Amino acid sequence: MADRVLGDIATKLLFENDRVRVWEMQLEPGQRSDVHEHKLDYIMIQLSGDTMAADMEPDSGGPWGHLGTVEGDVFPGNVIYAERGGIESAVNNGKVPFHEIVVELKD
Repeated sequence: MADRVLGDIATKLLFENDRVRVWEMQLEPGQRSDVHEHKLDYIMIQLSGDTMAADMEPDSGGPWGHLGTVEGDVFPGNVIYAERGGIESAVNNGKVPFHEIVVELKD
């Protein structure tokens, strides 16, 4: 895994200051994000979609790292808090485009 190249945690950086970093994540059905590592605690705010998955890397930490793949339904307006440590790629396994805002909380 030492030669693995990690990408951004979402598709577009919208805002950053000394306290937060705000991202937009948009994925079409069947589309997968870059493999990325969450080095900060973060909040996900679901805007649209029907179902999503996260494929966790074997060396992933965080609350879901040991699960392999995590899947769930999308509920527009749903807010999810997650602790740092995950190494994963997001996968839109649904039938409609997925859209969310990700807010990283800087220490």
